[in-house]
Amino acid sequence: MRMFGVLSVVRVVSAWFAAMALFAPAGAQTTAPAGVSMTTLPNGVRVLVKEDRRAPTVVHMAWVQAGSIDEVNGKTGVAHVLEHMMFKGTKTVPAGEFSRRVAALGGRENAFTSRDVTGYFQQVPSSALPTVMQLEADRMGNLVLSAEEFAKEIRVVMEERRWRTEDRAQGLVFEQLMANAFVAHPVRAPIVGWMSDLQAMTVDDAREWYERWYVPQNILVVVVGDVDTAQVLRLARETYGQLSARPLPARKPQVEPEQRGIKRLSVKAPAENAYLIMAYKVPKLEMVEGSDDAYALEMLSAVLAGDENGRLTRELVRGTRVANRAGASYDMTSRGPTLFYLDATPAQGKTVAEAELALREQIKRIADTGVLPQELARVRAQYVAGQVFQRDSIMSQAYELAGLEMVGLSWKDADRILERTKSVTPEQVQAVARKYFNDDQLTVVELLPQPINPEAQRRAPPAGARH
Repeated sequence: MRMFGVLSVVRVVSAWFAAMALFAPAGAQTTAPAGVSMTTLPNGVRVLVKEDRRAPTVVHMAWVQAGSIDEVNGKTGVAHVLEHMMFKGTKTVPAGEFSRRVAALGGRENAFTSRDVTGYFQQVPSSALPTVMQLEADRMGNLVLSAEEFAKEIRVVMEERRWRTEDRAQGLVFEQLMANAFVAHPVRAPIVGWMSDLQAMTVDDAREWYERWYVPQNILVVVVGDVDTAQVLRLARETYGQLSARPLPARKPQVEPEQRGIKRLSVKAPAENAYLIMAYKVPKLEMVEGSDDAYALEMLSAVLAGDENGRLTRELVRGTRVANRAGASYDMTSRGPTLFYLDATPAQGKTVAEAELALREQIKRIADTGVLPQELARVRAQYVAGQVFQRDSIMSQAYELAGLEMVGLSWKDADRILERTKSVTPEQVQAVARKYFNDDQLTVVELLPQPINPEAQRRAPPAGARH
């Protein structure tokens, strides 16, 4: 699960996590020239395969299109709790055996929960693919949820919440930002859940979640690496294809009411430095061939903080020295509403108010005078190089393909999205800077540092915590 309040991590991870996909008819298959194919099994499981034979290894993922965005008040965190419980055994595989077997194969495995999706993955030698597909399909359909194991694991999750959020000042700030920026949409709730909900949660809550969302129509299997597509599909039919089809619950519309003015709040927490985060409500990418705004916002983020020569570091950190660190982040693809973040840690002798004014000035400068063509060209070249470089990793390839598919776009859109991002003009960047950065869409959270107890020890990661 990603760390909150650290915008670079938010940017990298959440770009690919999402939910509701468009299902193809049972048995339908589409194939693209780039060695990628997608097949829907008769029971509804989708299987996405990409052959990459540069090394004798394979990544196998199973994504379930349910995350914290699907939770209801009183049961926040259940998606993440169920992710933990997925390692507690099935009718034929004892608790802990899944991980032991993957390790014995010479592989590595883990899982994650996001607002939009829950995912499980393994990277193993190609010869071990049949084993991990059988293991994963087994727990997708035959998980055993015992009260005893649940009682142990819920304590691990509560400790994880303390370690990741309650003991980390910026984690608390980000949690309060989301809870206040949104008033109705479930994106406002923390992925790990509110502590009171975790304390009240039962094994029946986890079982209900499993039975509701872990159904074949809601599962996307992704296999990338040294494989033969026909063999992967045969294995998929023999494993995932045996899961019993069940109806997928209807998802009700989730519409956030219009924000009608700036929101400001402060968070008190033990910390050495003050901290500021600003979040503007902006559009996400709805259709690949639709508005240019999402692509332009992506490039605006890169202009501001794409590298050490981005405007925020150059102007605020090395220039005026109003901040020790300053950043920007934007998630182009997501299932729910998205935000454009600006954040900064004021330098010694500088205030949060000065840091906020400096961040605002950078946006205003672009809105007023735009960006130079050569500046955008440099940033764009680095952005494109980074995206292409990621594709050298079969793990990143799997994330990219699945992530696009699960936000209602398509795995076929990856190159076109890159092309449209490359075609963004300075005028388009200037236009979004003018259009979206007004106070009516803004939430500002300030960290008020409190004394740190010198005897307090930072908690170690709880035993059994994943991610």
